[in-house]
Amino acid sequence: MISQGVNKVMECYGVKSAEKVLIVADTLTPASISKSLFEAAKNLGCEVILLTMLPRTRHGEEIPLPVAEAMKNSDVVIAPTTFSLTHTQAKINACKAGARVASMPGITEKMMAQGGMTAEYNKINELAIELNKKFEDTKKIKVITDSGTDITFDLEGCKWHMDTGMCLEPGCSSNLPAGELYIAPKDASGVFVVDGSMSGFGLLDSPLEFTVNNRYVTDIRGKNARKLNVILDKVGIKARNIAEFGIGINPEAKLIGNVLEDEKVAGTVHIALGDNSTFGGDVIAGIHLDGIIKEPELFVDGERFILSFDD
Repeated sequence: MISQGVNKVMECYGVKSAEKVLIVADTLTPASISKSLFEAAKNLGCEVILLTMLPRTRHGEEIPLPVAEAMKNSDVVIAPTTFSLTHTQAKINACKAGARVASMPGITEKMMAQGGMTAEYNKINELAIELNKKFEDTKKIKVITDSGTDITFDLEGCKWHMDTGMCLEPGCSSNLPAGELYIAPKDASGVFVVDGSMSGFGLLDSPLEFTVNNRYVTDIRGKNARKLNVILDKVGIKARNIAEFGIGINPEAKLIGNVLEDEKVAGTVHIALGDNSTFGGDVIAGIHLDGIIKEPELFVDGERFILSFDD
């Protein structure tokens, strides 16, 4: 039931009586979700507001100024929008002002009731902390797959981030469903093949192959390459930046064609293009597109690393 997911949001964000809670929706957000979140916050005794805006056109596109200002003046922001607000300056500024921000782009009733949303986020938090300790001094990670991926990331001086769903401190943010470890790489070169799903395209029936030189995509091949190139060209060269390398760690998440959940699937990795200014990167692009890679082999500073999700 949708109520399970709604209760999980309130629990993970520690929503308390008298807090100012802002629900940011758009005209394509399922009304059942935005209204259920509103009612849950109201029942907790919060001062709750529901703002509905026009949908953005892509992940990472900035939102209207009145909505951004409302975010900065809230204790908790919950955003079940069509496209992600995670990689926006509005989210950065809201967090700087002390808001706890939950980004839930493309969330559906089904996702609220099953899959990654049902995970035990305390356990995911523990796993993320453990992996973060193992990776914190890593200088290079190489990813190889049978489908053709062979790419190396230079991570020297870069900081890992944890998206665990647990967001209790002022200024924190997370996705829900959550469950990933991610980083803005210093550099990247090689080839990666997205064979799971891709932002804007859903589940792929044919893989996309990306060639990367000096952290920028120089070539894209595959069935959807032309359409993707059009999207990137509308933004400009910064859209081709290798913004993120991430590792999914949510054992309940499933590959369903919605990147919000797909990038959290345990045992997958994802590589994103575009903006990484919200997590320590140096590119503001107004776009952020993730591609999920199945069954990767990881080599951490030259040594094979096995991702284990056994209890």
